[in-house]
Amino acid sequence: MSIHRIISSFLHPILFSLVISAFYLFTIPRYISDKNKITILFIVFIGTYILPSLLLFVMKKLKFIQSFHLRTIDERKFPLLLFSFLAILIGKMLFKIVVINELAIYFIAGGLALLVVYGFLWFGIKVSIHTVGIGGLIGFVINLSMVFHQNFLFLIAILFVLFGIIANARINLRAHVFSEVILGIIIGVSLQLFVPILYQNI
Repeated sequence: MSIHRIISSFLHPILFSLVISAFYLFTIPRYISDKNKITILFIVFIGTYILPSLLLFVMKKLKFIQSFHLRTIDERKFPLLLFSFLAILIGKMLFKIVVINELAIYFIAGGLALLVVYGFLWFGIKVSIHTVGIGGLIGFVINLSMVFHQNFLFLIAILFVLFGIIANARINLRAHVFSEVILGIIIGVSLQLFVPILYQNI
């Protein structure tokens, strides 16, 4: 297995939501019991890892997709809609816990980002979901730093370095071209910054 494939697997966007949720719950000051934190992480794990994995497995068995990597534009369309629905559903569930609105908005913004990626598929553009994912993390951490007045500059810098590593891996694997990885980070960051502003003004 090549180093680029290892990077793509290890830094897979399906893991990002769980990591950033743990970061949020255990870093941002909130009055949430450890038990509730574990419950929230369990919900995120089921909704962003277990259910998507099961759905992909079923779709592969039914021959809706040929590969778990969703290499073609047609293979990506239906799974993207499902993953977008799951992300928005998780966000709506988390909104019921008022003290974690920022995390709820992260999932809704992530779901909307996937819908934007889905829209690009109809124009023959296969935006990188990997870079949408890392872009979403960057946008979310920037938003947290502004909301809670905390200095996450070092973490943001690390995430940009990871973006470079991921983008390079995806291009070298010929999974995407340069424009598709750049579009990914733009979509990921912008939705995470725009949706909280929209939420505050409705």
